[in-house]
Order: sequence, then C-alpha cells, then structure tokens
Amino acid sequence: MSTQVEQGSQVWTIPNILSFARLAGVPVFLWLVLGPHADGWALALLMVMGFTDWLDGYLARKLNQQSKLGQVLDPVVDRFYILAAVIGLFLRDMIPLWLAIAAPLRDALLWILVPFLRRRGYSALPVHFLGKAATANLLYAFPLLLLGQGTAAINQLALVFGWAFTIWGLGLYWWAGILYAYQVYILLHEPDTRTQHVDSH
Repeated sequence: MSTQVEQGSQVWTIPNILSFARLAGVPVFLWLVLGPHADGWALALLMVMGFTDWLDGYLARKLNQQSKLGQVLDPVVDRFYILAAVIGLFLRDMIPLWLAIAAPLRDALLWILVPFLRRRGYSALPVHFLGKAATANLLYAFPLLLLGQGTAAINQLALVFGWAFTIWGLGLYWWAGILYAYQVYILLHEPDTRTQHVDSH
C-alpha cells in the first residue's frame, strides 16, 4: 500500500520528464510558426511531441510509474499544444476563425466545471477513450495542415487528410466534452459521501 502511495506522489519519473519537455516545446513551436516561419522545424517538433505523447503513457504503464501529477500534466500539455496550434495556424491564415475558436472554447467551458469537481473532492475527471481519440485526431491534424501549405501533390494530399482529421477530431472533441460535462452533472447530483461520513459522527 505504501509503495503505491509513493509511486502516485512521484514527480521526477521518466513519463513526467517527457511531459515537462513537451510543455517546454509549446512556446518553441509558436515561435517557429510565427517568428521565422520555420514550418519544417515546427512540423518536426509537432511530430516529435505527438510521439512522446504516446511514449510517456506507454512508459508510465510499462515502468509502473503512474503518478497523480502525470494524470493531470499529460492532458494539460495536450490542451496547450492544441491551443498553440490553433493560434499559430490561425495567425498564419492556415485555418479559419471558427476553428480557432471552437477548440479552445470547449476547453474553456470544461475548466469552468473544475471548481464544482473540487467541491466533491475530485481534482479532475478520468480521461476516457473518446477524449483520447479526439486529442489524437487533432494532434495528427495540425502537422498535416502545416504540411499542406504548398502546391505539390504531397502538400495537397496532406491538406485533405489534415482537414479530415480536423473535422473528425473536433467533432469527437466536443462530444467528449459533452460527456465530461454530463459526468460532472451526475457527480454533483449524487449524495456527498464525505458529508454523510461526517454527519454520522
């Protein structure tokens, strides 16, 4: 039991270090896209970050290094990457305004629910498969949209697949958000077991 507690409270695990590295890459990506317009390097960075997103989860399970910090940090870093991508691509006129608003708006609405969760003793909702699938689609979409800026056949093909991943990803992203909101609704309407426990004494 004590071993599980210690593992859950660990900070400097290999998966968490990868997540911190991904987080540090967010401003670098924005600078590459908006500063020197180094799209090739930005694309490479997105691909590396997408791979490490899968790798940190795999290593957490493989090395038995799951932690409470990792459970929160990993999805937060994903949200920052999605936000950075939509800001960067919008300011470069690669995506329309509605897309630049739709993805962050979903996250903003979910952040509003966090204080209600904390009242019931929850730091965050567990990530379910639909949310992971939505995030994966968007993390595939943005490098393809970036690669699609050109007139060559490969660029046009990347653009088509990029928009396919974008539409599917955004739809799943909002669907997952609605399910998260419904989970919060259910939790808030369940009896507060902590209050019952205190009252029983």
